[in-house]
Amino acid sequence: MTTTDHGNAIGSDDSVIPQAWETYKAEDHAIWRRLFERQSKLLVGRACAEYLAGLDQLGVCADGIPDFRKLNEVLDRTTGWQIVAVPGLISEAAFFGHMAERRFVATRWIRSAAQLDYLQEPDIFHDVFGHVPLLTNPAFADYLQAYGRGGLKALRLGALDMLARLYWYTVEFGLLRTPDGPRIYGAGIMSSKGESIYCLDDPHPNRIAFDLKRILRTRYRIDDFQETYFVIDSFEQLMGETAPDFAPIYRQVAELAEIEPGDVLPTDILVDRLFDGRTDT
Repeated sequence: MTTTDHGNAIGSDDSVIPQAWETYKAEDHAIWRRLFERQSKLLVGRACAEYLAGLDQLGVCADGIPDFRKLNEVLDRTTGWQIVAVPGLISEAAFFGHMAERRFVATRWIRSAAQLDYLQEPDIFHDVFGHVPLLTNPAFADYLQAYGRGGLKALRLGALDMLARLYWYTVEFGLLRTPDGPRIYGAGIMSSKGESIYCLDDPHPNRIAFDLKRILRTRYRIDDFQETYFVIDSFEQLMGETAPDFAPIYRQVAELAEIEPGDVLPTDILVDRLFDGRTDT
């Protein structure tokens, strides 16, 4: 199971550094407040309940950039995870190794006012606001650790391209089916003003029920909103369906044609765009 362009994966510096929270300037905290206030209001009725509960449990708020030491006290009590700061993108092996040991790597820098709506690589707002709240959820926390272990295996098997798609379409851009309609759980959506609206309200993207082999075959967009989102029924389902040995799955998928981001297959189960609980097949 690697993250690529929107996650913390590829680069040459594998070092862990102090967050050095006391070095943030007033303008850094002001950017955090501006982003937090905008997204926290926007995500009401859009983010999944598990994410919102984690945000509240961690005490992440508009006051300013969170101190990793305080967040780690809560994470340690709840799921045993920790946040470690890194200077930027790190190697796949280091990324997976940290995740396999329940350590989430996060950058410590924050975007500028000119970068509020688009970044080429993740900052602390994406990493902490987008990712960390769900680390308080036991099922999702276990899934992320399993992904890290799977990533180390994929490195040995030469299957990173396929596994990267699973991270992209779940951890970064996943949707969760609820009785009230699909809700966001992917961090790439959570931290994006435009995509948090687009993914649920726009009629154009496909919203397809989770299918592991389908995801491993599906390309994705890194330069625009997604053309397809995959919808899970629960985090327990996500964990269960990705629990089997991926080695034979990689071999099967490698023999099949790749799928373009906007394609719809006859076998796809499309979650109805009206979000009334129905599906179209």
